[in-house]
Amino acid sequence: MSTLIRNIGELVTNEPGVGEGPLGVLRDAALVLDGGTVAWVGSSADAPEADEVLDAAGRAVLPGFVDSHAHLVFAGERAEEFAARMSGQPYKAGGIRTTVARTRAAGDDELRANVRRLVDEMARQGTTTVECKSGYGLDVEQEERAVRIAAEIVDEVTFLGAHVVPAEYADDPQEYVRLVSGEMLAACAPHARWIDVFCERGAFDADQAREVLQAGIKAGLLPRVHANQLGEGPGVRLAVELGAASADHCTFLGDADVDALASSETVATLLPGVEFSTRQPYPDARRLIDAGATVALASDCNPGSCYSSSMAFCIAVAVRDMRMTPDEAVWAATAGGARALRRTDVGRLGEGARADVLVLDAPSRIHLAYRPGVPQVAAVFKAGVRV
Repeated sequence: MSTLIRNIGELVTNEPGVGEGPLGVLRDAALVLDGGTVAWVGSSADAPEADEVLDAAGRAVLPGFVDSHAHLVFAGERAEEFAARMSGQPYKAGGIRTTVARTRAAGDDELRANVRRLVDEMARQGTTTVECKSGYGLDVEQEERAVRIAAEIVDEVTFLGAHVVPAEYADDPQEYVRLVSGEMLAACAPHARWIDVFCERGAFDADQAREVLQAGIKAGLLPRVHANQLGEGPGVRLAVELGAASADHCTFLGDADVDALASSETVATLLPGVEFSTRQPYPDARRLIDAGATVALASDCNPGSCYSSSMAFCIAVAVRDMRMTPDEAVWAATAGGARALRRTDVGRLGEGARADVLVLDAPSRIHLAYRPGVPQVAAVFKAGVRV
């Protein structure tokens, strides 16, 4: 079944050679979706016939958002912790253990239903590619369960056994590192593509993070790193050293960190919803972009530091508080996320791309930042199927 989307006022292709500027924008455009891929892109006047026709009525059309950082396998919530932060208590990585206890106590069906609920919530807001991490189980059985459930539902699965040290290993964190790098990794690797580690004070130091990541690489997983969220530290440079696809958070960066990112293929994935929800300083996206680093935006949807699944919200905050232009933020939430996942089939709307399409109920992509908090989704297609 083919679908023609015609009368598109503004089409963001993220294919610079197809349209104008870095976003490859076409005016009065059309798309044909066929067999789950984009089969044709061009002028609305030249559009071929298709089995079904959707009149965009002058609306803007973008690639579906690519959310390259989320923690969706969990039970419970942490609203009281959020209220405490808003009353002045600082955010600490140790709050993760609250969710670990609730997740361990939950059944498979409860966890599976929660992941599906959040992925559906994301899709209704235009997110068509989702990365999901484990990290709320922190023992072999629970972490294997988390990645197995995630793999049933999402595109990209990350093993994050090295999220924090669980309470039962508080007196011997190195033994937990050995567990993560050995038995836990062996159980989880068949269900995951990525391995991640929270390299941060209160979590894992550089040597521990390196041990975990190198074990994951040896097992065939690709690395990514939670880096420099709570202060300057070794996370970003470790990510670059190991060829990680992405260093995520990047809130506190020294000149050496920025230089390392700018001279590498490692994407700086920024998570503005976290800073909004923790009252930490926002990452300086302008500094990274001007230095030549590749920047992505992601939601970091999780029950503790950012319980938001809205990529449009992330775009608006990035433009308002991180000194990104609207076009830079839109690119970062689509093509940038694809780069952070080393994907070439999503985050763009050129011929041969996966047919992931967001039809905005607005004439321009600028409205994503211009009208924050306003529902603006007219239609969403994932792999050519309307959500």
